[in-house]
Amino acid sequence: MTTTETGILDTARSQVLERGIGLDEAQVLEVLRLPDTELDGLLELAHQVRMRWCGPEVEVEGIISLKTGGCPEDCHFCSQSGLFDSPVRSAWLDIPSLVEAARQTAKTGATEFCIVAAVRGPNERLMAQVAAGIAAIKDEIDINIACSLGMLTPEQVEQLAAMGVHRYNHNLETARSHFPNVVTTHTWEERWETLRLVREAGMEVCCGGIVGMGETVEQRAEFAAQLAALEPDEVPLNFLNPRPGTPFGDLEPLAGSDALRTVAAFRLALPRTVLRFAGGREITLGDLGARKGLLGGINAVIVGNYLTTLGRPAEADIDLLGELQMPIKALNDTL
Repeated sequence: MTTTETGILDTARSQVLERGIGLDEAQVLEVLRLPDTELDGLLELAHQVRMRWCGPEVEVEGIISLKTGGCPEDCHFCSQSGLFDSPVRSAWLDIPSLVEAARQTAKTGATEFCIVAAVRGPNERLMAQVAAGIAAIKDEIDINIACSLGMLTPEQVEQLAAMGVHRYNHNLETARSHFPNVVTTHTWEERWETLRLVREAGMEVCCGGIVGMGETVEQRAEFAAQLAALEPDEVPLNFLNPRPGTPFGDLEPLAGSDALRTVAAFRLALPRTVLRFAGGREITLGDLGARKGLLGGINAVIVGNYLTTLGRPAEADIDLLGELQMPIKALNDTL
């Protein structure tokens, strides 16, 4: 171990573990450059930070797509874009199916159920469908409801808050400097504005992104710092699962060691934030890597399938949490 490597881990121990102050961009970059030989020690430190500043509980969430496919945006990672030759086709989910999905999610012990739509932003039809769906779920199931419906107007933000939406997800996806290489039909700044409106309306802010979209290590550090400046309540951390027919369909999945280093680095940048394992962890990390991630800073998971890709069976994740003696967060703790 070099003096520099010893230095950044010692700094993180003093600054983050002991005082709860997240690493800045330059410090995160040092962490991301640590060699594989230091990975276990890094993950252990990140786990200690998570336990001290977040506690042992794990927040479990399920997600469902209310409107799938046919999106007018050109997010290069997404098979739901109507601009790419992908196998995903536009479809809507009816309200009874939405309620049943929420019921099955609640049975896993999840406290969050997120309604997602593949759109630039919601129109009147979608807002009406979301309102009806939320009302139907609240009538039957005790679960927090989150939404991810793209970019919002101030009026739409107020409507969702009035519906009782607990948390709103809108990912910045990647570092500001890399964003034009990922999306060209809207800007990073437009996404940031929606997040500002959500925060002002009193909803919790969920904002993360996808690692492994051709960004540099420096840009991963930049992204961590930008998320820290936003101060989101939750950061979903996805790893690119290359989708056929998309511009990123031929990219190689991120190496497992790089994914775990990123998990730990983001925990050290965001010591008090809900850091959630999301899409792509199955192909990037596998079962062993998922275990290491849960012991390396992660304190939330999405269970079951994602929007257009398969996840681990919900029971497998729940069993793993039990094996690791990580209690699932109870709903009454989040209300």
